[in-house]
Formats: sequence, structure tokens, C-alpha cells
Amino acid sequence: MFYKNIKEGRFLERPNRFIAKIEINGSIESCHVKNTGRCKELLIPGAKVLLEECSSPQRKTKYDLISVWKGERLINMDSAAPNQVFGEWLRDGRLFPDAREIKAEKSHGDSRFDFFVETSTAQAFIEVKGVTLEKEGVARFPDAPTERGLKHLYSLIRCVEEGFQAYAAFVIQMQGIRYFEANRQTHPAFAEALRKAAAAGVQVMAWDCRVTEKSLCLNEAVEVHL
Repeated sequence: MFYKNIKEGRFLERPNRFIAKIEINGSIESCHVKNTGRCKELLIPGAKVLLEECSSPQRKTKYDLISVWKGERLINMDSAAPNQVFGEWLRDGRLFPDAREIKAEKSHGDSRFDFFVETSTAQAFIEVKGVTLEKEGVARFPDAPTERGLKHLYSLIRCVEEGFQAYAAFVIQMQGIRYFEANRQTHPAFAEALRKAAAAGVQVMAWDCRVTEKSLCLNEAVEVHL
């Protein structure tokens, strides 16, 4: 996926989860934060950030905060991006070369999954999670307790029990990751549910991404530690 009209700025503060104050071209602007997670290890005063300038007159803010540098590593923090890049990768036949139908936002039971894929021999539900939390080359999810994420894992287990294939796909929005694991310290119940899901037959997978100032794409599979 590609972004347009990218500008460089400096993060100042985040008054609420939707808005950040950014210094750009010598002036202070309010911009929309496209990630409602905490991101406290990323959005620190003085951090260099990238913004996408938007021209819609209906918007209250002129910019979207797209990515941030953490040291020498550029991290995409657009929460809509993981589904988009995974969808592009999926439709390119990378996971299911024989897919005859791919649907986004497919409901099953009391959950709605990011993707549903049908091949000549199987049907699969896929839930995608974006990952921006990294420490010493290890990526972790979630960065805050997520009851919605917990529900999705148990729903994927039920899909397997009903005869479907099921996938928990973690899209790590940066490159150069040693491995991925659940953030047991932040949300022990999610870590335990992920372990149970894998044991029940849910395919748990992770990929890093190639991140540039103007683009994001799925890159390489990353080892998952349960």
C-alpha cells in the first residue's frame, strides 16, 4: 500500500487517543492519530514522525499520523494498514494459491473476522492483528488488554471445532524482528488464549513489513514463540 503527500514532523504531545500535537514546518498542528492504542514507547516528545496531508474540507485535522522513528527503525502505526497489506498479500495468492473466493469482514457466530477464504477443499477464517510494540528485536501483542482480541481467539477455536480452518495473523508494522510473542505481562489471558488456540489447531502466524516513508508491504515470516 502507498501513501501520498507525506510530510515530516516532530511529535509534541497527545491530548487524547485520537489527536496529536505535531510541529511541522515551524508551526504546531493538530493531527489525527490512526491508532487508538497506547503507543507510549513510540510517541515520545521530540520523536520524528511522518504525516499524510489530507485535502478533504470535511476533516477537522489536516494531517494523519502514519509512522514514527524509534531510533533507526521506522514503524508504521496506521491501525488500518495491517488489514490492507495482508489483504493485498492474500489476494496475490500467497497463502491460498487456489482461493476461489476471498471476502473481507465476514461474520460467523457472534464474531466478525477480517477475512474468509474458500478453496476447492476448505473454508478458512482469518483474524489480522497489527503489532507496533517492540523491545530488543522482539515484537509483542497486545500493548494494552484487549477483550475484543481475546474473544476473537476463542471464536477461532470454535471455527476449528466446526470444521473450518482458522488463522490468527499478526502483521508486525516494522522490519528486523527476531521473533513474535504474546504480551503475557500486559494481558496474561490473551497469551494463554493464544497458546490454547494453537493447541486447538488455529494457525498462528506472524510477518514483518517493509516500511518506507511512502509505503508498507508484507515482508517475511517471523518465528512465533508461544
